[in-house]
Amino acid sequence: MIKSIKHRLDVWKEEPLYWEQIAAMDQRLYGSSIPRSLIELIKIRVSQINKCVFCIDYHTHEALKTGELPRRIFALSAWEESVLFNEIEKTALRLAEEITHISVHGVSDETYEKLKAHFNTKEIADLIVLVCHINFMNRVGISTKTIPV
Repeated sequence: MIKSIKHRLDVWKEEPLYWEQIAAMDQRLYGSSIPRSLIELIKIRVSQINKCVFCIDYHTHEALKTGELPRRIFALSAWEESVLFNEIEKTALRLAEEITHISVHGVSDETYEKLKAHFNTKEIADLIVLVCHINFMNRVGISTKTIPV
C-alpha cells in the first residue's frame, strides 16, 4: 500500500534568504577540490541514513547526471564491504557516517588520521561542512515532508 504524504511547508518560499545562503554554500562546496562524484555519494549516503526521500532522489539523479555508475549507487549502503569504492572514498564515507551519527561516538581519531592521509586541511574542512550541510538539508526536508516530484 502506498501512503500519501502531504507536504507541510516550503521553508525556502517562506524565507528566500535561507535558500540564497544554502545555494551559496552548495556553490562553494561544488567549487572545492572535492570531486563532484564524491560530494554526491556523500549526500546520498547521509540522506539514506537520515531517510530523506527527497534528498536521496535528488542527489541520485545528480550523481547519475555527472557520470556516476548506477552499480556504485546501488552498493552505497554497503560501501564498507564493497570493492567498488576506493580507500579515499571509504574514508570520506566513514567521516560522513560518523558525523551523521555524531552522538554515538563523535568522529574517531582513526578516521581523522585516515582523512589526513588523503586530504589536505582545507579539503577536510570542506568535507566536514559538506556532511553537516546535507544533514541540515535532510532535517529540513524530513520536517516539512518534502517529497520528490
